[in-house]
Amino acid sequence: MKGRWAEDAALAHLQARGYKLVARNKRTPYGEIDLWMEREGVPVFVEVKQRASGRYGTPLESIRPWKLERMRRSALFLLGREDVTVRFLAVLISGTPDNWSIELQPLEY
Repeated sequence: MKGRWAEDAALAHLQARGYKLVARNKRTPYGEIDLWMEREGVPVFVEVKQRASGRYGTPLESIRPWKLERMRRSALFLLGREDVTVRFLAVLISGTPDNWSIELQPLEY
């Protein structure tokens, strides 16, 4: 998988900050959640975006409103209920496996 290194880097970054992995690449009828994490009892659904350069925009610019809606629907499907606090987070990686930077960005839908 081409982007596997970015997901591995994102996972390690989040775990170092106290997030616990629930599931990885979890598929639902609405799409796939890259990382399903939990922090302080709150489910956190993570989209990992990596760009080698800014030629086609930043990693954040590639997360469109329809993607956020799919993430929201997938989260509700996985949790089986709507009356729960949930967070959405983007892990934005710029660069290549040899030279990269990482940023966390809360997502609002």
